[in-house]
Amino acid sequence: MLYREAGQFKASYAEDARIFPIRQDRIGFWVLMLVFGVAVPLLADQYWLKAILIPVLIFSLAALGLNILTGYAGQLSLGSAAFMAVGAFAAYNFILRIDGMPFLVALVLAGATAALVGILFGLPSLRIKGFYLAVATLAAQFFIVWALVKFPWFSNNSSSGVVTAQDVTILGYTFASPEAKYILTFLIVVVMALLAKNMVRSSTGRAWMAVRDMDVAAQVIGFRLMRTKLLAFAVSSFYCGVAGALYAYTYIGTVEPEAFNLDLSFKILFMIIIGGVGSIMGSFLGAAFIVLLPIFLDNFVPMIFGQSLGAGFVSNFQLIVFGGLIIFFLIVEPHGLARLWQIAKEKLRLWPFPH
Repeated sequence: MLYREAGQFKASYAEDARIFPIRQDRIGFWVLMLVFGVAVPLLADQYWLKAILIPVLIFSLAALGLNILTGYAGQLSLGSAAFMAVGAFAAYNFILRIDGMPFLVALVLAGATAALVGILFGLPSLRIKGFYLAVATLAAQFFIVWALVKFPWFSNNSSSGVVTAQDVTILGYTFASPEAKYILTFLIVVVMALLAKNMVRSSTGRAWMAVRDMDVAAQVIGFRLMRTKLLAFAVSSFYCGVAGALYAYTYIGTVEPEAFNLDLSFKILFMIIIGGVGSIMGSFLGAAFIVLLPIFLDNFVPMIFGQSLGAGFVSNFQLIVFGGLIIFFLIVEPHGLARLWQIAKEKLRLWPFPH
């Protein structure tokens, strides 16, 4: 009853093509914007902002990039963390080596650099697909991290390979406090999520989904496979590159290759599996779930099994829970948490009637 769209008429093409065609969705979106954009920075403490909310937003952006490539275009990738590393080091070097480089411009250039690298490693998708493409992107993960360590120019000849990220300054204002960094990250993620939502509803998104469902049939009816696949790699890598730059500048505060290892790539993959493959909202739900679950287990497991447990047991138990959840979602609900939310909305449309 609360989610029924009866009486909401669309009198123009613009109304029919809205991102949120239902009034309740538009109201819910603006309520979320007010809560997370205004109330959270005012009420949340520094721990929640620095350790939970900022990484959730950044990982949501990285998961969104992977979801564009894997969920919408059907191209498997295990190199998301490597493209994040390209974005982080590119932003660092643009700001370091070009005097007066604005941070937002460096962010866009970092994403463009990651997109170029993504196109380069996306070329094998023209000949191979499935498991073999995943192995090719896995090679990108190892090669990019190796190159960042091997060539000290990327880290400004730092002996340890770890460099401190520069201050985030926009129009003379320095984003130094956790609240300021959270608001900046929040605004960037919201804008890019809306752009992705529009993109997957456009002809580009329809081309990606056609290639995902049946690439041979898509080619027969006129879709250009090379342009469609490489564009998916470019857009996905751009999102991951921006996420990597934000990861370095608004989260950890340093730029280092080891922060973008293979474990991070698998974590981003788990986010879209649990959140929902081929879903914008699923990227956010999966990122929040993956970030919050270890914190929950760190506090919950000692309460159940006793305080004498070592850190090794808790970490191994987390891996067991992650594996079990992935198997559960692949078997019971392959479309993840986003599908559960979609089912709940359908129930609200029909309530109190059974069908």
